Amino acid sequence: MPNQKIQHSNIHHDRFLGGENLSPWQLKLNEIIFGVETPAGRAFDIVLLIAIMLSISAVMLESVQGIRARWGTELLIAEWGFTLLFTLEYLLRIICVQHRLRYAFSFYGIIDLLSILPTFLGVFIAGSHSMVVLRALRLIRIFRILKVVHCMSEAELLWIALKATISKITVFMVVVMAIVLIMGSTMYLIEGEKSGFTSIPKSVYWAIVTITTVGYGDIAPQSALGQTLAAVIMLLGYGIIIVPTGMFSVEVVNASNSSTSKEITCPDCHSSTHDFDALFCKRCGTKLPDCCQQ
Repeated sequence: MPNQKIQHSNIHHDRFLGGENLSPWQLKLNEIIFGVETPAGRAFDIVLLIAIMLSISAVMLESVQGIRARWGTELLIAEWGFTLLFTLEYLLRIICVQHRLRYAFSFYGIIDLLSILPTFLGVFIAGSHSMVVLRALRLIRIFRILKVVHCMSEAELLWIALKATISKITVFMVVVMAIVLIMGSTMYLIEGEKSGFTSIPKSVYWAIVTITTVGYGDIAPQSALGQTLAAVIMLLGYGIIIVPTGMFSVEVVNASNSSTSKEITCPDCHSSTHDFDALFCKRCGTKLPDCCQQ
């Protein structure tokens, strides 16, 4: 009976797998590592998040020259200590699951692996250990600890909207790149090398900086015609920036509407859009057909 309780908890906590072929100690380990309902599982995740934040802080401090000169050895030891800790945690996660490949190729599994690889790669590739800041992605687990997993459904809406918008944004970006190439080439012809536009690629770089309203100021047109063209690009940039934002906003609204409403016609006022769990028409109060409540 206790084993059945642990097994049921395991299935609830770990959505990748069942616990049918796991031994009791594996089920218990799974409950601690993947679950947050038990005190042990909650404590495990809290300690894990603290360790992640400390490891990220160590990498950030190590990048400061003065701190590295004084505490470089200590920070390096701390980084390897955290890496070995996370490596052990990753191995334990694999041990206490039934379908190990499913976990390894899941979103969390890939993030867990990427969080430990940079330190080992740093032995062969100088500077690659700095990429351990990818561990920040593991802080997503705080949603489980705070029991706000419903926030992930909002992230899913954003992903749906992004997929629906990506083709439109791709076409839009192709048009923008064509405009940038034309404007950059034109500015190269107008200004030339004397104003710093030494090549078409550099002129295109200037056009990108200008049309995105970044405006570094390292290159600037000097002639009246060049400044007029620059003004046109600047004004064009303001109009261009809002286009992808508008596209994405529309798709977010559409995704939200499609996930929270369905087409059920009220038998009285014939209103057709209601919340998925609605019992009565929001317009006239008439009871809706049973299909709207399923």
